[in-house]
Amino acid sequence: MCNFVRFFSDFMNYQETLQYLYVMTPAFQQVGQSAYKPGLDNVLELSAKFEHPHTAFKSIHVAGTNGKGSVSHTLAAILQAQGYKVGLYTSPHLRDFSERIRVNGKPVSEEYVVAFVEQARAFIEQLKPSFFELTTMMAFCYFKEQQVDYAVIEVGLGGRLDSTNIITPVLSVITNVSFDHVALLGNTLEKIAYEKAGIIKPGVPVVVGEAPAELRPIYTAKGAKVVFAEDMPESSLPFELTGECQRFNKKTILAAVDLLQQKIPISSQAVEYGLLHVVSLTGLKGRWQKLAENPLVIADTGHNEAGIRLIVKQLRSLSYKTLRMVIGVVNDKDVNAMLSLLPKDAVYYFTNANIPRALSSQELQAIAKNYDLIGKNYPSVQEALLAAKNEASNDDVIFVGGSNFIVAEVV
Repeated sequence: MCNFVRFFSDFMNYQETLQYLYVMTPAFQQVGQSAYKPGLDNVLELSAKFEHPHTAFKSIHVAGTNGKGSVSHTLAAILQAQGYKVGLYTSPHLRDFSERIRVNGKPVSEEYVVAFVEQARAFIEQLKPSFFELTTMMAFCYFKEQQVDYAVIEVGLGGRLDSTNIITPVLSVITNVSFDHVALLGNTLEKIAYEKAGIIKPGVPVVVGEAPAELRPIYTAKGAKVVFAEDMPESSLPFELTGECQRFNKKTILAAVDLLQQKIPISSQAVEYGLLHVVSLTGLKGRWQKLAENPLVIADTGHNEAGIRLIVKQLRSLSYKTLRMVIGVVNDKDVNAMLSLLPKDAVYYFTNANIPRALSSQELQAIAKNYDLIGKNYPSVQEALLAAKNEASNDDVIFVGGSNFIVAEVV
């Protein structure tokens, strides 16, 4: 079932196919928690119908609250630098759906997406899978067809009940745990860690990036070899990704590579090249990404409490006359926790992304006043960014973020 005829349907083109998916399999990215379907029943049934494509390649499974995208992309880059053919499955996408499914950095073709959905329509309308369940199976089928050597698979949400958790990887990675999606994963770090630790399989080694002492027994109880990356010494290897969080991510990446090197050839040259060329090798965007200079414009997708703390720390390390913040959020995040961390001496440009989940710029502006964050509201990200640029001098800094969806409209 994973060998699809290559043609564009007379019935649906690529954009119509995506619209069909968003209607028939509502996406968390678009509508939030109502799209979440915990449990593996649907994806297991899909897997059976598509002849278990995930068994055709070796995989690396990456979970965590923050950093899993950077870690996934960098591991893929290092494997590519070694000469392996590498699949990469991540979410959400920033600009186009095809970014979610890549082989050696190249997004899946529009043609493949159309063909897959055409041939899966009967299953879609019978099983009514979630958007993520279906796209996970699309990725697995594509990687099988492309005959990848390895696929780096990023968890969508949580781990234990995530659609990707039907794989048995050669290595599992859990970057860290902090508060995010608490309504779905639990309102304590212990509950969230339990869900993330659900990707750990007996006999499969696991790297945990950051783990306080009280959480470590949750990871070690699974019967797998566990390496805690934060216990490792700092590495002096240069890393293309320069955000504050990447110091922790680099430790996690190198610990993962160390375990992989015990199984497969990965040279030190490949490690160095992959660390230095993540963006060009994989197409990663939105991680402390410099969009312009004079004034300096930075975009970052960090959007929860832990991520915002690191962003604010990084911003404070910069030199500027005025800090200007183009900020928008989605309506199911802990907005108050994020706003309480933002600098009060910045000028704010409150906005909203063009998605149903977006909190309106007016409402965000009103809530922000409670935290002495003052600025105007703008109906679109582009208008907010343009206003910030028009008011900025060359020695100002403009930051764009608060949500993946805000960043998606500027990178």
